[in-house]
Amino acid sequence: MSAPRTPAVADPLVVPAGTTAADAVAAAGLPAHGPKAVVVVREADGRLRDLDWAPAADTEVTPVAIDEPDGLDVLRHSTAHVLAQAVQDVFPEAKLGIGPPIRDGFYYDFDVEKPFQPEDLTKLEKRMQEIVKAGQTFRRREYTSLDEAKAELKDEPFKLELVDIKGDVDEEAAAVGAGELTHYDNLNRDGERVWGDLCRGPHLPSTRLIPAFKLMRSAAAYWRGSEKNPQLQRVYGTAWPSRDELKAYLNRLAEAERRDHRKLGTELDLFSFPDEIGSGLVVFHPKGGVIKREMEDYVRARHIEEGFQYVGSPHITKEGLFHTSGHLPYYKDTMFPPMELEGANYYLKAMNCPMHNLIFRSRGRSYRELPMRLFEFGTVYRYEKSGVVHGLTRVRGLTQDDSHSYVTAEQAPGEIKHLLNFVRSLLDDFGLDDYYLELSTRDPNSDKFIGSDEQWAAATKVLSDVAEESGLDLVLDPGGAAFYGPKISVQAKDAIGRTWQMSTIQYDFNQPSRFGLEYQAADGTRQEPVMIHSAKFGSIERFFGVLVEHYAGAFPAWLAPVQVVGIPIRDDHADYLSSFVDRLRKEGIRAEVDYSTDRMQKKIRTAQQQKIPFMAIAGDDDVNGGTVSFRYRDGSQRNGVSIDEAVAHVAEVVRSRTNIGPSAT
Repeated sequence: MSAPRTPAVADPLVVPAGTTAADAVAAAGLPAHGPKAVVVVREADGRLRDLDWAPAADTEVTPVAIDEPDGLDVLRHSTAHVLAQAVQDVFPEAKLGIGPPIRDGFYYDFDVEKPFQPEDLTKLEKRMQEIVKAGQTFRRREYTSLDEAKAELKDEPFKLELVDIKGDVDEEAAAVGAGELTHYDNLNRDGERVWGDLCRGPHLPSTRLIPAFKLMRSAAAYWRGSEKNPQLQRVYGTAWPSRDELKAYLNRLAEAERRDHRKLGTELDLFSFPDEIGSGLVVFHPKGGVIKREMEDYVRARHIEEGFQYVGSPHITKEGLFHTSGHLPYYKDTMFPPMELEGANYYLKAMNCPMHNLIFRSRGRSYRELPMRLFEFGTVYRYEKSGVVHGLTRVRGLTQDDSHSYVTAEQAPGEIKHLLNFVRSLLDDFGLDDYYLELSTRDPNSDKFIGSDEQWAAATKVLSDVAEESGLDLVLDPGGAAFYGPKISVQAKDAIGRTWQMSTIQYDFNQPSRFGLEYQAADGTRQEPVMIHSAKFGSIERFFGVLVEHYAGAFPAWLAPVQVVGIPIRDDHADYLSSFVDRLRKEGIRAEVDYSTDRMQKKIRTAQQQKIPFMAIAGDDDVNGGTVSFRYRDGSQRNGVSIDEAVAHVAEVVRSRTNIGPSAT
């Protein structure tokens, strides 16, 4: 994952009637080549135009460089077209699906006789390089009718289907635009058409502006994402404005692979996903259980310190509760199917908030009780599609540190500020101290949101004001709100710069009304509270997975499953280290002695592979002198440390909760 790019700032240009955007760009002296090349222009309404676009009237536009978000999308979508051309050159029988840009790259789907093999990708990459060097131009062409389009695309069944639906699915917007039907031809230097694709564009002026790309892998994918449709072959690739950026991206991928929490989870014996239990359902092993317990103990104590009351709720509930909350039908597709029991349908709970509402409603409430803050470790179950389940970061059973604050409307801004400060301190304590905020709002054109315009405007302003007051960077996420209200999410960057959505704070003006929640105000009237959802970890599982990757499995001493391992130089030194370990355990330190028959150097390598913070080594001199010698995870050493000092040293590092590994310096 990568953080959002800051758009490049460019002065608007005017494209005079009868001239092209390329003419205006050239007249302004803007670059036509290189990592800052202008590749398209943007109209005032946000529409992107090719550089050969010629408006009928003078039109003000903004140049878009290839390294801006929109420019990167154009680069990557153009590269996807080059891939599709290469596939049909090498495999003439291939039928085309869709080829949209995605984060850090692109893909294209094909119907081919046999799945692509690694050697096929090598051939395709070579052919793509030839197309790029040929300097083919992309030329937009608008169909005059559906019949014309269908006649030209008669041999492309999937494109014919797109013509009929005209971009009904978001990803397919890369192929078909609303209201008009366009095709992009690839022309050689003589102006002859050599290939083409149904597409709404825009595209680069020339394939020569594709400086750096690589095909990454292929995989099976159902057409339009439905298991009822044919299975196609999807080829993934990446493209960047320069070779250096491509190299840096590939290095980041290699580092991300080294940190992959799924691989480290196995190597460090932290957790597993047994087939017997089911996809997306994790079991934590003893060592993973240590980290999970540390997380839970920390956040439970912090919630109590912050004024929350600990509650609990069952894992299943009658169907009617989720109708009352509004989650059915809005979230039904992500909920497990109901179970029938005693004439009623029961659902595995997908969220905890409806049950907390029942706790609030269980007796009369006074304004003196507000803010009323409820918290639980609530395990919820969500039916994620198999294609998106991914280790701990996308599971079907997850435990949330879920809390709900019931406040007066006047208290809401202060409570949101309180929650945001809580979240920030938690992330700092776990070493995720580089983050920004994302404000998710309602899409006014969608029917998946409930509540009035006035309610949404008021709630969004409260969140926006608090976010801006925090001084953190704020990014807007239009349409990303929950159905019941807007939200702030904290986007944290890990050690290699990837961004993860972590904690959330959501303003809910719908559920209190749906549940009939009330409190008695100071003037004796009955008033409706505002409900604020917050999850500090988000989910234990996801946060755990992010921590594994952030630290590459080398957890700070306070989180490490084993904090100290005693390594005897000879077997007869083991009892001495055992007494040292006993003293550490009395201080609450997780310590053990390596009693294996391995040689000392092998024991050290094993401890390093297990990423244990402290290795305490003892030989004859240590036994005779009442000392131990420390070897730290970073390879540094500290010899001849007295037992008392060694115990105090380890205890101090662990209790300090520092997120920097111990060392001899």
